[in-house]
Amino acid sequence: MPNIQKNTVSFLKKHQFWLFILTAIIFIQIPLISVPFKWLESYFHEISHGLAALITGGTIVQIQLFSNGAGLCTTRGGLTLLISFMGYAGAIFWGYLIYIIASLNKKAARIFSFVIIVLISISLLFWVRDLLTLFILVVVLGIFFLQIKLPNLGHLQKLLKFTGIMVLINSLLSPLYLLDGQSVGDGARLSEITFIPELVWIIIWSALALWVLFSLRKRI
Repeated sequence: MPNIQKNTVSFLKKHQFWLFILTAIIFIQIPLISVPFKWLESYFHEISHGLAALITGGTIVQIQLFSNGAGLCTTRGGLTLLISFMGYAGAIFWGYLIYIIASLNKKAARIFSFVIIVLISISLLFWVRDLLTLFILVVVLGIFFLQIKLPNLGHLQKLLKFTGIMVLINSLLSPLYLLDGQSVGDGARLSEITFIPELVWIIIWSALALWVLFSLRKRI
């Protein structure tokens, strides 16, 4: 019996990355479970727009999140090209960063959870103007509060890694919603600025998400 348990633990540890991906794909099909993670990906998408604006000399006016997982970050000034591109790209980066830092050690996972909590709290204080967004961000905040309250920091690492994978899988799928023929959103905006077709930007974002997932597996 001890050998069976040892082999089981060894198998789970060895294939943890793929188990996370498989579980994430299953969870995405379950509305009640998937919705908070879609909100989380949407938040990282919108805050990435905002941070790109701040970095390039602009300001964040307002962040809005919607119950269906969509969002809107209203900015003023800054480099429009980078701001528009960084929504999907930024969410991918956040998913990658969450997974990588959670993989380092338990202390790093706990500290980074606090960093995200602080970032969300700042967003609530300065850039949220409506009750729906307030509710959504409180739920997202609760995800990280519950994680850092876990008595076993090893469980925190696993949950944080799974959170990173969920963000990445959602980031991979989200650009595909732009294939609706309506010519609205980040892809359409970039197409207007660069004259590069929206489809090309969708492919770039999806390919970036796939490359990041592949590089994570290779790194591990």
